[in-house]
Amino acid sequence: MNGLTQTNLKSLKKIYSGKVRDLYEIDGQRMLMIATDRLSAFDVILAEPIPDKGKILTAISNFWFDKLKGLVPSHFTGDQPEDVVSAEDRPQVEGRAVVCKRLKPVAVEAIVRGYLAGTGWKEYKQSGTVCGIKLPAGLQEASKLPEPIFTPSTKAAVGDHDENISFDELSGRIGAELAGQVRDTAIRLYKAAAEFAATRGIIIADTKFEFGLDEHGVLTLMDEALTPDSSRFWPADSYQEGSNPPSFDKQFVRDWLESTGWNKQPPAPELPVEVAVRTAEKYREALDKLAR
Repeated sequence: MNGLTQTNLKSLKKIYSGKVRDLYEIDGQRMLMIATDRLSAFDVILAEPIPDKGKILTAISNFWFDKLKGLVPSHFTGDQPEDVVSAEDRPQVEGRAVVCKRLKPVAVEAIVRGYLAGTGWKEYKQSGTVCGIKLPAGLQEASKLPEPIFTPSTKAAVGDHDENISFDELSGRIGAELAGQVRDTAIRLYKAAAEFAATRGIIIADTKFEFGLDEHGVLTLMDEALTPDSSRFWPADSYQEGSNPPSFDKQFVRDWLESTGWNKQPPAPELPVEVAVRTAEKYREALDKLAR
């Protein structure tokens, strides 16, 4: 499979390599964020790339950052990635990188769920709750929730698993005021995005946001926004309450991995070419529907 799984810029210093993105230092205020074609599932990075995934993710994320810019400041500086690297490095950044502000990360995965799916559905079946939040009785798999719920998790290091935490625990970690601001902003962003996506035939079942604080302490949306890597997208025309809908996102890979009996510890099973190609097609379909 062809794809960019590692970056190695000569003109900038690499400062971090995450599950999907690599970060490079530009100066004290800016950094370059490159989306590779790596795919992470169940917090494990797969060995095989998803062709052009980084470019598709960047296009989707940039679309949403622009669409939602009236709701929250973003990490964008307005600079072009090609202008901050050497000519020999440009092939690694074209179409898959953004120049962003250096922010103080808020150490939380800001997850918003609008539908009952995945681990949330598994928990609900056992206890009637999702991440400890009590929900009405009688819901089915893929049921729309009465109101979106905020279910934060820890921001784990690469190779570790994120862990769900309560809102009270989040408040204890980052302060009640900031926790409330993160929750309210994440829910507001989710609602706006879900409303727009519905006009394009897409249900956003759930999503994850990441935030940082700028030099003035202003909450700022960063990393990525509403991509198939951070969200569960369902086609509205095949949605049916009571069953797990087909998806536009990496759930396609998750479902395949689940079918293998893998114990979700590294290394992951080798991804068949047809699964990787089909996943790339799903990502592109989401982009085409949203940004047409």
